[in-house]
Amino acid sequence: MNLVFRLAVVEDLPALLELEQQCFTTDRLNSRSFLWMITRAHGQLLVAQRGEHLVGYAVVLFHRGTSLARLYSIAIATEARGSGLGRRLLERIEASALEHDCAYLRLEVRIDNPAAIALYERNGYRRFALIHDYYQDHADALRLEKRILEHRDSRNIKVPYYPQTTDFTCGPACLLMAMGALQQDRVLERREELQIWREATTVFMTSGHGGCSPQGLALAASRRGFRVGLQLSMAGPLFLDGVRDEHKKDVMRLVHEEFTQQLQATNVERVIGGPLDLRRLLDTGGQPLVLISCYRLTRSKSPHWVIVTDCDEEFVYLHDPDVDHSQHRQPMDCQHLPVSHGEFDKMCSFGRGKLRAAVILYARS
Repeated sequence: MNLVFRLAVVEDLPALLELEQQCFTTDRLNSRSFLWMITRAHGQLLVAQRGEHLVGYAVVLFHRGTSLARLYSIAIATEARGSGLGRRLLERIEASALEHDCAYLRLEVRIDNPAAIALYERNGYRRFALIHDYYQDHADALRLEKRILEHRDSRNIKVPYYPQTTDFTCGPACLLMAMGALQQDRVLERREELQIWREATTVFMTSGHGGCSPQGLALAASRRGFRVGLQLSMAGPLFLDGVRDEHKKDVMRLVHEEFTQQLQATNVERVIGGPLDLRRLLDTGGQPLVLISCYRLTRSKSPHWVIVTDCDEEFVYLHDPDVDHSQHRQPMDCQHLPVSHGEFDKMCSFGRGKLRAAVILYARS
């Protein structure tokens, strides 16, 4: 009987749960997770059906605003194993990822599952990380990826990953990563993340705690002995459009004026206007922190800092310090995110004033 491949529907829930029970002993998806993936996830749940029975499924999740997809789970019924169904599901998942303009597909697999590892490696996936204590039973996982478009790893500088530990410390988290890239033995810790925020915050923002301004981050990096460049499309004050309260605006202006005055006593190289030439900055040893609008990633109109890890002819690669667990993401899903140059250009223009800002760190001279 021929196999039919189609997108899952809510009526498939009982069969999907039965497959899950048959194929896995730990880390099983429950009905709530399957329902989210069928109805709300930015991804696809593909099932393979033979007659009235589901004999396999695969879940792929897309990272909004980037060219990255993640194979979240794949399961093959016992009676269908050895028939090539795993390969066929992979092919369809890769085709779906390509249709969504993805360049990379990533996945995790138990290190004690040689059959699954062999399947992935036969189909062009390469190992790039080992994650200890990943599964509920404390088993390790291999992290594999495949470039389905065809990244050159062009840089000698390796950028470590540090996830922000609060909603408002994306800038400090990126600064920690930049400093860690330039000083490989530097310890990235929360104490310094919060200290940098105290030094660099604008005090107020659109809502909640204030984020960090480009000037504040540049000062924090300069105080720590790094050579720093600061590139802005406007001199400031910044972020005022998102704040209605005049008292808060006055405070933000005062903070900006103080940062500006302190910068004049440093060697921070300031540039107002002009394009952000990422390739040149990276090739000369720079480590750029770039301000983006979250809208293209999360549909939230708020400023957010990311760090550029590489750049090639097709993509800009980013570490995003914000791990969105509501999207079933892990820290690994936020590293070296491939973003097309066109999409990145739209991202790094914030607010009605089209603010563009970057802080570039260099090794101590």
